[in-house]
Amino acid sequence: MDQDSHCTAEKELLEDVSRITTFSTTSPSDEEENQPKAEISCQVRKKDPGKDDSQDSNATLSPNSSMTTKELQEYWRNEKSQCRQVKLLFEIPSTRIVEHHLSKYVMYKIIILQTGSFDNNKSVIERRYSDFEKLHRNLLEEFSEEMEDVPFPKKTLTGNFTEEIINERKLAFKDYLRLLYSMKYIRRSKKFIDFLTRPELQEAYGCLRGGQYTKALEILLEVIGLQERLTRGNPVSIVPTLCAIVVCHKDLENPASAFEYGEKALLRLHVHTSHRYYIPLLETMITLAYELGKDFLSLQEKLEEWKTKKDPIRVLTLKELAVQEYVQ
Repeated sequence: MDQDSHCTAEKELLEDVSRITTFSTTSPSDEEENQPKAEISCQVRKKDPGKDDSQDSNATLSPNSSMTTKELQEYWRNEKSQCRQVKLLFEIPSTRIVEHHLSKYVMYKIIILQTGSFDNNKSVIERRYSDFEKLHRNLLEEFSEEMEDVPFPKKTLTGNFTEEIINERKLAFKDYLRLLYSMKYIRRSKKFIDFLTRPELQEAYGCLRGGQYTKALEILLEVIGLQERLTRGNPVSIVPTLCAIVVCHKDLENPASAFEYGEKALLRLHVHTSHRYYIPLLETMITLAYELGKDFLSLQEKLEEWKTKKDPIRVLTLKELAVQEYVQ
């Protein structure tokens, strides 16, 4: 091949690569456009050096200069079909050893953040080996088939506190959480969500019952973001937490913040008027709206409308409902 022909071929190859890049970055499918940005996690398929193309009936095309536009589009569709969208990322960057009078255990620091963009609202929790073990046992009871090939680090008789074992478990638990989250029915299950949120919620509600509203609010505000991410398909499930935040703000004399979170809760209950929190929340919102000089008549109308449809019964206040949550 002479120099001019070589330059021409090289130019064509560069143009084809440019078209591939343009297609892959500017032509998302309708489904992708309607979904939150997320990191695409793909496994690179390595070609077996001992197998030629004629032997592999499933060999995929490669983006080379001989492909037409239609073939390029088909190629990227096939590539994307091998990818899985990941919305949450789990990291275990560090651990700490806790020693009590009669016990000693390792606490694993878990950072949970949304992938695909900078996440400044990451959630940080701590769990010990026995917490993971209990989760695994509970999931096996409900999802035995799905959990069949999910590995779990076994207990050892000695060496549990050596740096080597701790580092191995850090990696194992990180992969374990990632694998569980990749399975739709498990990541939506109450057992999985409780593992990630229940200890903090129990602490927050304990503070609320004890009148420690500032501490309770601090914990609740940290948990609510994680709850929202974990329960996208069931927004009503976070109503109790939102209402607990309303109660804390109200008792701390922050009516504007209380009203803000109350509106979020009402939005999730607009088609669930039989929910146990609906009427107590409406009554609280009417009081807050009146205090803030906001329109409370529309809220009052909703309350009266509900009362005409239901038999008169004693309804607990929002605070009475909140203090009953997570009572052992």
